[in-house]
Amino acid sequence: MAPIPGSGLAKGLAVTLRTMTKKSHTAQYPDAQPELPPRTRGVIGLFEENCTVCMLCARECPDWCIYIDSHKETIPAAAPGGRERSRNVLDRFAIDFALCMYCGICIEVCPFDALFWSPEFEYAETDIHDLTHERDKLREWMWTVPEPPALDPGAEEPKEIAAARKSAEKLAAARAAETDTPAAGSEPPPRPAEGGTE
Repeated sequence: MAPIPGSGLAKGLAVTLRTMTKKSHTAQYPDAQPELPPRTRGVIGLFEENCTVCMLCARECPDWCIYIDSHKETIPAAAPGGRERSRNVLDRFAIDFALCMYCGICIEVCPFDALFWSPEFEYAETDIHDLTHERDKLREWMWTVPEPPALDPGAEEPKEIAAARKSAEKLAAARAAETDTPAAGSEPPPRPAEGGTE
């Protein structure tokens, strides 16, 4: 069956009329903050204590917008005869948000949980150079990172927590056993004489 001439135009005008009669909804943004979803990708926060300068985030970044500088520090041996150890010390950690495409690869590949998403999005600048956030600014964003969602009540306990609980129970049992047994070489307390005093 052939379409009626002008039916497409009539359908388009009907959609336009329906839209024109609906009340528009305007979000009063600066006065009313938007309700963001829990997994919003706003800005990246750095938890510096967890960073081991492994450089995985900078290597995996497709935009090359993460800049890391570090130096090696020698730690003396803990025991006599032991060997010295060296560790990386973070000097600079910066993210250029003018280049960042918010893919989240750096957060996913970090093996030590040093990078987190924050829902903050109000960090526009008048100068593009100010969009390079150094580690002190990235540390400030850490305080805006929301708490992780609660675990599913039926979920299996994480291996780390189960291992820690098991070792704590063993330690408590060993301490309880130590306090229950008398010390070696100590004599038991004298028993009272049977039949009363003479």
